[in-house]
Amino acid sequence: MKHTFFLGCFALILATPTSFRYFNLSKDKAVNKTGLIKVTSYNCMLFDQYNWKHSKKTRPQIYSYLLENDPGILCLQEFYTSENKKDVNNIDSVTKYFHLPENHIEYAYTQDSTDHWGIATFSKYPIINRGLIKFKTISNNSCIFTDVVIKTDTIRIYNVHFQSISFSDDDNKFLEEVIGEKDAENELEKSKSILRRLKRAFTKRAKQAKIVKDHMKKCRYKIILCGDFNDTASSYAYETVSDELEDAFLEKGTGIGRTYAGKWPQFRIDYILHSKELKCLKFKRNAETLTDHYPLTAFFEQ
Repeated sequence: MKHTFFLGCFALILATPTSFRYFNLSKDKAVNKTGLIKVTSYNCMLFDQYNWKHSKKTRPQIYSYLLENDPGILCLQEFYTSENKKDVNNIDSVTKYFHLPENHIEYAYTQDSTDHWGIATFSKYPIINRGLIKFKTISNNSCIFTDVVIKTDTIRIYNVHFQSISFSDDDNKFLEEVIGEKDAENELEKSKSILRRLKRAFTKRAKQAKIVKDHMKKCRYKIILCGDFNDTASSYAYETVSDELEDAFLEKGTGIGRTYAGKWPQFRIDYILHSKELKCLKFKRNAETLTDHYPLTAFFEQ
């Protein structure tokens, strides 16, 4: 019993530094200063292109939630747009409704030369340079960097979407049964399949994070990095990319900070990180979402 107690204490001590990355107790204060840089990051899940929510109102509601933030820079992962007149052109819609005339969009996949899937950054500030960081994988994951001029300063915006685990509904159901301590003796093969998928995703994210980190080391500008990491704040991907950067949530966020709206994992997997030269005055997570992620917004002072 004594050994168990000391072992538990030792494990708690080891885990304490990491545990502080999952919640914050800062108070949400109103920001009255003008001229702040407002950055919103959001995995928009293709704006519900395939009608997962079974409602024609989903797309305009997603837009409405984002408009609450009135971002000056909007980073979207899992972006979709179409040039087909019978489909939706989200580039035109974001530009018009959010008053963000500048954009940087990279497509990972195009169908029929009109329908595009990828990653997008929109800005009210002038864009002077655009670039794509290739991950050399067959997945649709990628990272783009966009240099914007704000006042007399150039700031580089990284927008990243790291490798996902791609759990199916059956996988989520199985995990719920395991967590609920139901009998899973006959699910050995299913367990092995999930473990293989987890290992493969962790390995790919590690390589992708290293590529992004190496690219940032060569950047001479201040950095704001947004994205869906598909990994927790104790992961290798987070450790690698956040090195020498500040975490906006840990500065000005409040609560547990869960960003994934699905069943699993119940943690922060979306982030806004930034150079220490930029001061974060406020951070918020939208209370509502119609995708499997919550929009995040950080307010910066140069």
